[in-house]
Parts: sequence; C-alpha cells; structure tokens
Amino acid sequence: QVQLVESGGGLVQAGGSLRLSCAVSGSSLGINAINWYRQAPGQQRVLVATITSGGVTNYADSVKGRFTISRDNAKNTVTLQMSSLKPEDTAVYYCNAYMIRDYWGQGTQVTVSS
Repeated sequence: QVQLVESGGGLVQAGGSLRLSCAVSGSSLGINAINWYRQAPGQQRVLVATITSGGVTNYADSVKGRFTISRDNAKNTVTLQMSSLKPEDTAVYYCNAYMIRDYWGQGTQVTVSS
C-alpha cells in the first residue's frame, strides 16, 4: 500500500506562485515515477508533470517553463513549484503513483484569480 498526501494549495492572483507538496509513504520502493495531475470543474483529469525515480522530468505543454517538479528522496516528498500562474491553472491537483495499480492523493485546490 502507498499513501499520498498533498498540501500547499490555495488562492493566488494571476502571475503569482504556489508550491504543492506530495508526501509519499508506505510500500513505495517499487514506484518508478510520481505524477501530478489536475482536474478543472467539468473536465477530465489531465497529467501535468512527471518525475521518475532517476530524476527525469516531463511536463504538459501548457505548463512548460512555468512549473517545476522535483523530489527529495530522503524526505519522500515530491514538490510542484508553480509560477506565473494563470486563471486556467485553476483546478484540483492530485499526486499520483503507479505500482501494480494507481494510487491517488486526496487532492488540493488551486485557485488563480484574474
């Protein structure tokens, strides 16, 4: 079993920054990558950023150059640093990992006002 707990969401003005954290616990040694997804109201959940166990990162085109994903293996946390936020970044952000099956956190709300 793997547990994922997100934190750091909130309300910010357009152009501002937020940092999201995902605390990973449980039997996580077999996890190859941690992902951040987001889901806006009435829309599907979409992949935002990925970081592998080796530190390789990948981003959705919509956030490239604005978001940075990183991991601290000693603290078992994955961070999503979000800058130059836009109203269209408003969504619930979820931490995700796959090991035999998908694991999800409870989500954290990010609201960007114009």
